Order: sequence, then C-alpha cells, then structure tokens
Amino acid sequence: MFDVIYSYTRREAIADGVLVEVPASLAAEAGFRCHVVLTAAAWADCVEWLEEDTKRKDIPQDINGRLWDVLWMARCAAVANPTAYQTQFGVYRVDRYETSNSATQAHLVLHIGPGDEGEPVATIMEVGED
Repeated sequence: MFDVIYSYTRREAIADGVLVEVPASLAAEAGFRCHVVLTAAAWADCVEWLEEDTKRKDIPQDINGRLWDVLWMARCAAVANPTAYQTQFGVYRVDRYETSNSATQAHLVLHIGPGDEGEPVATIMEVGED
C-alpha cells in the first residue's frame, strides 16, 4: 500500500476556478449524461464573451451560445468515437483578442474519466492540458 502524499480533487479545482462547471441542464440538453466541466483555459478561449466584446467587435455573441457550440461539438466527437476515453475536436469561434472578426478553429480535447467518487465525468480542455 502507498501513502498518498498529495491529492487535488475535482471539487477543489472547481472551487479554485481551475475548472468551470457547465450547468447540468445545458449539458443534458447537449446529450451528456454526466457532470461536465471546462478547464479555465478552454473557457477563456472558446466560451468567455463580455458585453464589451460585442461592442468592440460589433458581433452579437454571448456565453450561452458559445458554450452550446463547444458542448455540441464535444458531443459529436463523443458519438463519433464511442469507445475512446479521450478524443480531439474542433470548434469555430471568434477570438476575443484578435483584431479579425473571422471565426477560427480552436482545437479541444474531450476526456471522459472518473470523478472524485469514481463516477463518470467529462472534462473539456485545450490540447496539451492535463
């Protein structure tokens, strides 16, 4: 038996803002039957959108619409790869920080694994995040 030196739970990561919870009702509407989170980096790149972004870019978008796009594309990737615990997918989004208003593709990863209690959970992250 090994002694646990350090552990960092999913619950703690959510409380710290390292992971951002997806509302269960929206995740279910997109077809997920488990708890879904995005990493803070994936959220900032693909979901976050402020009113000032709409004014500055003159593009009417919002967090709910951008989150739906990410969830839907993640769900499509999961359906296309039903036995994979991890799969890459892309989502087109307008980058908040680029001067261009054209949508470009962000590459994300959907990881299905055990949660704090061993239950299935989904984590959406940027390529290269663990």
